[in-house]
Amino acid sequence: MAPLILFIEDDERIRTVLSLSLQRDGFAVAEAGSGEEGLAAFEARPPDVVLVDLRLPGIDGFEVTRALRRASNVPIIIVTAHGDSHDVVAGLEAGADDYVVKPVVAKVLAARVRALLRRVSVGEQTTTVVRVGDLEIHREANVVVRDGIELPLTRTEYKVLCALAEHPGWVLTRTQLLEQVWEYDYFGDERLVDTHIGRLRSKVERDPSKPELIVTVRGAGYKLAT
Repeated sequence: MAPLILFIEDDERIRTVLSLSLQRDGFAVAEAGSGEEGLAAFEARPPDVVLVDLRLPGIDGFEVTRALRRASNVPIIIVTAHGDSHDVVAGLEAGADDYVVKPVVAKVLAARVRALLRRVSVGEQTTTVVRVGDLEIHREANVVVRDGIELPLTRTEYKVLCALAEHPGWVLTRTQLLEQVWEYDYFGDERLVDTHIGRLRSKVERDPSKPELIVTVRGAGYKLAT
């Protein structure tokens, strides 16, 4: 069965063009013209990936992203205006896994959707348990547990933690994390890494203001304390 993408975009022309392109690339697409319609469509038929424009009328894309993240771990790609750095960071902090910039290149979008789906599939096939400090990374279940309680990580936060856990004590540069987690070259855009590290720390650290597990190595990158 073709993976289902829920595309929430108020511009009908953009929505139609990209939906047709995604369908030609082998995806099924459900369309919604507003945030309200998108949330209703999500409940009616949960998709494999959500693509959401940030600047929606009514319930905007930021709130849609937050609502989806509260309800699900579904991979989310946000669409933002060219060069709007604030929107990118705010969308990622709302819970998105990735972003594309308008005008959206259809082939790039399809590649990023495939990368998200591959990360989901690989995570579900792994069958080991890794212990880091007081954390247990249950690879077979795609979850992280502390004190018997599952931590609410997104799939991307989970993949960032796993990338660091595969090289305990080693410093991974932002470029290395981009390659390992997102699987393609972002030409130096490090906002994805820094935003997800911040979100990850807020969930796995006892005191996120004084991180002890995920350590910043100034001028180099991040490492997982051993």
